[in-house]
Amino acid sequence: MTDSLIAIVPAAGVGARAGTPGLPKQYRLLAGQPMLRHAVTALLADARIGEVRVAVSPDDGWALQALAGLPRTTCRPCGGATRADTVANALADSGARDDAWILVHDAARPGLPREALARLIDACLADAVGGLLALPVADTVKSGGPRVRATLDRDGLWLAQTPQMFRAGMLRAALAAASAGGAVVTDEASAIEAAGHAPLLVPGALRNFKVTWPDDFELMEKWL
Repeated sequence: MTDSLIAIVPAAGVGARAGTPGLPKQYRLLAGQPMLRHAVTALLADARIGEVRVAVSPDDGWALQALAGLPRTTCRPCGGATRADTVANALADSGARDDAWILVHDAARPGLPREALARLIDACLADAVGGLLALPVADTVKSGGPRVRATLDRDGLWLAQTPQMFRAGMLRAALAAASAGGAVVTDEASAIEAAGHAPLLVPGALRNFKVTWPDDFELMEKWL
């Protein structure tokens, strides 16, 4: 194969909403292993990914033990103040060529199925921009709070997941432009969109949900 695929897992946050004081949520055990290890193992399931680079905070004291023994995995203390900063730092640290494919995956999505990952890679390798896993919105969507202001048309709405896969050069430029413009970037696709590109929406999976709230741990453990 000629395309180089590198996965980046930003894991420098603490996950305050998850209710795990004193321990960043990516290190909480699920089925006997840290959540971060599950997320990295899910990426390693596709042999086309040559390396998984986990970006942690400089004072992280858990990652090396959590990832011990995993093949094709590198842990780097290059985490930044925000997710976008961490991804940008990890890109710079990787030394990836502009034409290398970068997959960015949340440490809090340990349930990524092998089939969904393969769908994303297959679709993006054949695309000029790249894309992301996502699910069509099934529920009725309301705006407002604490009272309803409006009911939104859910047709054409998708819930973004990860991995999100783009060429290294395009992603570097998009993140740099967003930072220079003061834009709030919540995922890599939003930076790519702001740069004028239209990422692919590739069908994801229900079990690839993001572990965010305390009850999510019990639900994810059932999947695993």
